[in-house]
Formats: sequence, C-alpha cells, structure tokens
Amino acid sequence: MTTSIDASSLLKNDPQNMYEVLKNFPTQVRQAIDIGAKAAYFHNKDRFRTLVFSGMGGSAIGGDLIRCALQGYGVDDFAMIVNRSYNLPAGVDAHTAFIASSYSGNTEETIASYRAASTRTQRRLCIATGGELARLATAENTPLITIPSGLQPRCAVGYSFFPVMLTLALHGAMMSETRASILHAIHRIPKALDALAEQYCQPNPATNPAFALAQQLKGTIPVFYSPPLLEAVNLRWRGQIQENAKQVAFGNIVPEMNHNEINGWVMPNELMKHFTVVFLGMTQLPHARINLRFEAMRNILKPKVHQLLEINAEGETFLEQMFMQVMLADWTSYWLALLNGLDPSEIPDILALKDYMTEKG
Repeated sequence: MTTSIDASSLLKNDPQNMYEVLKNFPTQVRQAIDIGAKAAYFHNKDRFRTLVFSGMGGSAIGGDLIRCALQGYGVDDFAMIVNRSYNLPAGVDAHTAFIASSYSGNTEETIASYRAASTRTQRRLCIATGGELARLATAENTPLITIPSGLQPRCAVGYSFFPVMLTLALHGAMMSETRASILHAIHRIPKALDALAEQYCQPNPATNPAFALAQQLKGTIPVFYSPPLLEAVNLRWRGQIQENAKQVAFGNIVPEMNHNEINGWVMPNELMKHFTVVFLGMTQLPHARINLRFEAMRNILKPKVHQLLEINAEGETFLEQMFMQVMLADWTSYWLALLNGLDPSEIPDILALKDYMTEKG
C-alpha cells in the first residue's frame, strides 16, 4: 500500500468541496445542539405510546440513529418506528406522536405521510429547512424545527438527529435518569469529534484510518455486519459508500444473518474474492453470545472472501461510539469516492430517477 499521496490530484475530484462540509461536522453538531435546546415540541406534552419518525434517505437516518440510541440507553417509555413510505404504519392514532423529517421539505413520500398523519393524530412535529413541509406545518400550526439549508441531506445528519433527540429529552418523553445520561452524552460529542476531523481530513494512510480503510475497500464489495444496537450505523456506512463513492455495499445484523445469509457465502464461488466483510463492533455488547457469534463468523467467512476487517466503536458513552463511527463512515466514503476518481457530491442516478417520477406526474 502506497503512502505517497498526491492530495491535489485527489481533491480535484471534489469541486463542490464536500471536504469542508465533513471537516466542519463538529461545528454542525454544536449548532444542532443549540437548535435542539430551543426546539419546538408537540402541542400535547403528555406521554405517548408510540413515536413514528417519517423520512427518506439522508433525512431518515437521523430517525434510525435516534431509535438505536433510545434502545442503547434502555428507553422503554415508548416504541419508535422509522417510516420510509408514502403511507403510515398500522396503529397510528391519537396516542401516537408523529415526526416528519425532510431536509429539503419537498420529499414526496414524507409529505404524503404527514398528510395521512393529520387525520390520525394531533401530536405532530416537522423538521425541515423549508419547502412544502414547512409551508404545511406553518399553515396548520404544527410545531416546526427549522434547520440550516445549503447541504446535501446526507451531510446534515447532525441537524436531523440532535434537535429531535434533545427536544424529546428536554420535554419529558423519557424518564429522568435516562434523560440525564443522554444529555450528558450529547454534550460530550462535539469535543470527541474535533480531533477526528483533524485526523480524517489528511490523505495519509499512515495516520488517517479513514483514508487507509478507503484504500482497503477500493475495488471490492463491502458487506457490513453489526449487532442490532449498531443497525443505524451499519446503514450509514452502506448509504454513504453508495451515494458518495458510487460503490455498491450491503449489510445485515447479527444474529439474524446467522439464520440465513451466512449460508450464502459459497456461490458464485468466482465472485467471493471480490467481497470485503466488515464487522462493526462496540466496546461492550449487550449479550455475550453475540461475541461468540462474531467469533464463529470470523472463522467461517475469512477464508472465503478477499478480506475481513473489524471496526470497533470508540468513545466513553454509547452516543459517542455511534457518532465516531458515523464520522469514520462519512470520511471513508469521501476518500473512497476520490480514489475512485468520482465527485462525492454528485448523485446522477438519484436525480435521474426523481426526474422520471416528475415527468410521470
């Protein structure tokens, strides 16, 4: 693996300067925390039984991270569902809290689900930069969290996560002991990310784990496996590699994949050596037998694939571990895009699909 990198040659593939956006992510997190401290909340402040978070793509990942964070901190005051659909899940009623998240404010699936929710529950909340969703929220007196515009939705995960997480914690949606732990962890995150931003922005595999990992993933098909608490982080890894690096990636959670997918790592045998298996781990897994499952998987899969890599989440708190992994995923996918000779900001096939849908009405 070469250690001599021509940074200027790589960075010419980033004309829209995603580099600065990623480097400023700790600042985004600080701003998002400030927004969350003053954010709107449901008109009805009573406890609710279910929270439905409706969004798509980069706007939905904030909901996925919230769901996993609540699980990681043992929050059982309500059940949470992340909804990626025009429709609502079954059972949405007056006891349900509903959040519509669309960075642009114009995501058609999210707007449709918001309209559907308006006939089922009055406990609604919107988060957007503007657009039709913000217009509807204002017209219908629905509480609205307005976040800064000008970013790709996938680059605004701080804005989609922290304001909602904070407003839930500050307005009593969860019990006080849990709320205190979550608030403590949230306020530790920006400082933890500062050092990573300085490290990950350098195109040097000797000192930058994100760049070294991008070199290892280049030319392979990554498949990510994680415990359920890191399911959202797993999804972030795949989505960022797909959108930024334009490189196909897959993933699943353990133990579910042990009951089906693990048996598929045989055929087509000529393709097996094109795969990189990546284990996403934590400092402490919630169930000891999951460790045993990863040990068994290592023995079974490592001889079959191109390489097997292991990435363990770092950080004192669970939220720190989640967001340090998110930052590693973002920077790895960025450098992988540049190593692939591609602009990480461009999403031509997504735009082509949107144009087709618009043409068809």
